[in-house]
Amino acid sequence: MEQNAPAATGDISIRIGTCAWSYDDWRGAFYPEHLPATERLQFYARHFPTVEVDSTFYHPPAPHVAAHWAEVTPESFLFSLRLPREITHERKLREWKMPLDAFLAGIQPLRHKLGSVLIQLPPFFEVKHDEHALRDFVRHLPADIRFAIEFRDSSWHMPRIAHLLEEHSVCWVWNDVTTLDHAKDAAFGFWPQTTDFLYLRLMGDLDSKYHPQTGKQIHEYREIMWSRDAALANWTEKLRLSLQNVREAFVYSANHFEGFAPATATRLGQKLGISLELPSSEELRGQDPNQLALF
Repeated sequence: MEQNAPAATGDISIRIGTCAWSYDDWRGAFYPEHLPATERLQFYARHFPTVEVDSTFYHPPAPHVAAHWAEVTPESFLFSLRLPREITHERKLREWKMPLDAFLAGIQPLRHKLGSVLIQLPPFFEVKHDEHALRDFVRHLPADIRFAIEFRDSSWHMPRIAHLLEEHSVCWVWNDVTTLDHAKDAAFGFWPQTTDFLYLRLMGDLDSKYHPQTGKQIHEYREIMWSRDAALANWTEKLRLSLQNVREAFVYSANHFEGFAPATATRLGQKLGISLELPSSEELRGQDPNQLALF
């Protein structure tokens, strides 16, 4: 199997990665201490076959940046890109044409490595006020790009919304944002399959990421701090039962799910029979990052 090619079962490929790759917390835990930030993606792609890009949520990438991402990753590596918040959070899927065109132009050099575009909707995007906007937006999405929609408000969990996404071949994102005391329940929620691929985000309790007064990050993400073994076991079974109906699956872990996203990704991979390896101690001790032969 090609380096970092996805694990495959028959005609189904399963890609597991993390939500973003550039974390200073990972220095010495996933990245060599002295690895330049500009070389992190190239190093990351030695260990995982996909990544969800967080930076595109804040602004569209310049074409030369997207071209660089494509250049430094293996041929089989795929990116999932978050749609800019200008479209989802600020405009609430209204008057979206100009910013969407700008986003699509920026990612053009990455199109051959594009797994999906993630449309992460805010909690204040509600059925009562925003269903018409959603229907209009989905109807006009380009058919040659795969899109996945994440709802953060449970009022959207209705058959008619699932049918809408199915009609337009848009993936309904499965997202685990449970608290620790309900972690084992997440896989049993309302998770329809609306197209020929799956998209799962293991996020954790988003309300406990930051200090309520200062807004600063509470934890340093370098190791598993609160294991969600039952949740991973349940998601593993959910994926196994669902893969018979799809061609591909993308699974992304966030730091806050268990405390260290790369370790969560490898733990889930192990349960699914997928070999993903964290950097060896020799890699982490590397004094000269240029000596790390990537390809």
